[in-house]
Amino acid sequence: MRNVLRLCLAMAVMASLAACAVRNPVETNSPDEDVARARYVPAGPPSLTLYTMISNSSGAGAHTSLLISASERVAFDPAGSFRAEGIAAKNDVVYGMTPYLVDQYTRYHARETYHVVVQKLEVSPAVAELALQRSKTIGPVTEAQCAYTTSALIASLPGFEDAKQTYYPVKLSEYFAKKGASYERLYEYDDDDKSNVLADFVPEYELNN
Repeated sequence: MRNVLRLCLAMAVMASLAACAVRNPVETNSPDEDVARARYVPAGPPSLTLYTMISNSSGAGAHTSLLISASERVAFDPAGSFRAEGIAAKNDVVYGMTPYLVDQYTRYHARETYHVVVQKLEVSPAVAELALQRSKTIGPVTEAQCAYTTSALIASLPGFEDAKQTYYPVKLSEYFAKKGASYERLYEYDDDDKSNVLADFVPEYELNN
């Protein structure tokens, strides 16, 4: 009976995290020179911004990621699928998160079946920098581990030691809300298949030429 319950729990976790991608991270790694070229230094105070993708039908969480604004701005996107030509990424870190790319990233995850919750917390420069450096060392994350890995990263930071590791994106979102994070929701009603968005992605440098 206990084994059956464990199996049911595992199946529930996998179903709730269907938006986490199945991909070969090594194949999607950008060359080091592209990563260096993409580096973007943000304006404003250091911050951590939690992204939670939530099912419009069930309210279950489907994906978690963390936008880190420190000495550069990156997205820690564990088991994510936001990868295309013109997007610099290594393992599960997406580099060069300019305002344009942040907008593209946010809208990419909103569709007829999911909406995006965006929660921002200002942190000290030291905490933001620690999050940045640790995100780069985690390495590729397997599918269905997005919230678990993100919550572990957050819990490793000073001031966030009370964060519990969880497989559930909504639970991590609730924790961020208790820490005083701002709260925004984005709904869009594009087709559920977002592969065409990546196929049509235009890098920012091409827009400026």
